[in-house]
Amino acid sequence: MNNGRQVAVQALLRVETADSYSNIVLDQLLESSRLSARDRAFSSALFYGVLEKKLTLDYVISQYSSLPFGKMDPLVRQLLRLAIYQIVYMDGVPESAAVNESVELAKKMGKGRAAGFINGVLRSFLRAGGEIRLPQPGKDRAGWLSLAYSIPRPLIKLWQNQYPKEDAEALLRGMTGHAPLFVRVNTRRIDAPGLCSRLVEEGVKAQLFPDFSDCIVLYHAGALEHLEAFRRGLFHVQDLSGQVCASALGVRPGMRVLDCCAAPGGKSFTLAQRMEDAGELIAGDLYPQKAALIQKGAERLGLFSIRAVTADAGVFSPQLGLFDRVLCDVPCSGFGIIRRKPEIRYKDLDTLRDLPAVQYKILETAAQYVKEGGQLVYSTCTLNRHENDYVVQRFLKEHPMFTLEILPEETLCFLGLEKAFGATLMPHRNGTDGFFFTLFSHKG
Repeated sequence: MNNGRQVAVQALLRVETADSYSNIVLDQLLESSRLSARDRAFSSALFYGVLEKKLTLDYVISQYSSLPFGKMDPLVRQLLRLAIYQIVYMDGVPESAAVNESVELAKKMGKGRAAGFINGVLRSFLRAGGEIRLPQPGKDRAGWLSLAYSIPRPLIKLWQNQYPKEDAEALLRGMTGHAPLFVRVNTRRIDAPGLCSRLVEEGVKAQLFPDFSDCIVLYHAGALEHLEAFRRGLFHVQDLSGQVCASALGVRPGMRVLDCCAAPGGKSFTLAQRMEDAGELIAGDLYPQKAALIQKGAERLGLFSIRAVTADAGVFSPQLGLFDRVLCDVPCSGFGIIRRKPEIRYKDLDTLRDLPAVQYKILETAAQYVKEGGQLVYSTCTLNRHENDYVVQRFLKEHPMFTLEILPEETLCFLGLEKAFGATLMPHRNGTDGFFFTLFSHKG
């Protein structure tokens, strides 16, 4: 049977070599591991911690290894990262356990010849104090920030070029650590205080979020699908940023609403609840299996106004008709959700250059579904202005029948503004994922 450390190492290898999504990889391995709840939590903490701190850990390893970092076996690299992370960042793990377990794992996983090397690197690190010592910032501020926050230099430079200096560096601090877990109350079945009480009865620490209605923060919740409150459809998972974005559409009962890139369905569920499940909401996704999951989620929540369909968001389907409200939450680079998926920070920016063109095509297509007098929200979960502001600017220039619209009062209240046409939410400023949205009106 695998232990928590071995599962973490296996997951790290898969993410790095197969370019897989972290949450999917870890969930699959934990499901087959038969680990206890405590060991699953430990394995998860190790896995996500190493992913988040990888650049910093690699710098440390390079300082104490006689072998160039690039020539190390991939498994050996992961075992060294794992051990140093435990030594530096996990107070509950004895240094001896961190070293010995990594050495033993090397033997167990077929790298016995590297056990002495791993032991030597780790012992050298401990003899030097077992602390991370970064070079002085000097003139290369971006390089120092990259090591300090384990975010690649190109992404740091992108943020430095796009945002004021204070925001750029505060953003780096805001992207560290674990993101809060927000859920949305299913107001068709229960109110917020009632859900909090139910969750507490199940051993979950739950608190009402005071600044936004029907939003709850969970702590140490574990696997939500095992909760009776989840099975009964009393809530769904959705970050606060997505809930605020959904509020910007200002939906009402009886409306026709389109969520054109709907998976995994959280915003569709929120919109349907705000419509009091009265009207029609089409939730589209490119992949049939994802559309099926949206429909299954709607059934769990008892939301009968939702109809999930398989559709290409970049291709207009006139048979869908026109809508009062359209949500266009496009695929993006994901730089706003780094706390949830740490591997996103390591994306090659060059591979993302075509994204704004794809996003613009989807936005143009979504606009065709908006009836005269209707409204459209464009949104992303990234903090890259090429995918955000610049797409919006191009759209307004080429589609004069659309104008920017002032956000609804509830949305403005959360933002602390009297007037705004959209917003860029940031972890350090709003406590949310990084998120962008803008509201348009079709004036005809």
